[in-house]
Amino acid sequence: MPPLNKLIKKILSMYAIVEIAGQQFKVEKDQKYFVHQLDAKPGSKVTFENVLLLDDKGKVSVGSPSVSGVKVTAKIEQHLLGDKVIVFKKKRRKGYAVKNGHRQRLTEITVQEIGKKSATKKTAPKAEVKKTVTKKTTAPKAETKKVVAKKAPAKAKKATSAKSKKES
Repeated sequence: MPPLNKLIKKILSMYAIVEIAGQQFKVEKDQKYFVHQLDAKPGSKVTFENVLLLDDKGKVSVGSPSVSGVKVTAKIEQHLLGDKVIVFKKKRRKGYAVKNGHRQRLTEITVQEIGKKSATKKTAPKAEVKKTVTKKTTAPKAETKKVVAKKAPAKAKKATSAKSKKES
């Protein structure tokens, strides 16, 4: 059984569930994660605003669909390739066997900060400026009917008999 202080630390820590590149990750501060490749250079910072759940020391806030005002900031460490995956397809007794493989492109990120909601300050509402919109009056347009030309009746095909074919 783990020591009690580690359990308390784990319970009192802050974590968030974030959607990164189409996948959901449970992230904590100062942890490293491997995600699908992101379009940014190593060493740059990225922010993820699609936070689905936030646990702040036992106080859980669930978004619908995301928690507003919360951002997760991470630093891109490096881009790398994952382990090779072999895809082998075979149909027995048919002579069919195909072997393919690939290496997934990954990005290693380190979570630097899980931004909390900023305290909403109550301020006096600003005087709203009312704008009057003037509607333009225009003369009603005369409706124009489209005239569709009637098609000429299809020409009747001449019936040719077998005798007339033989004569020619």
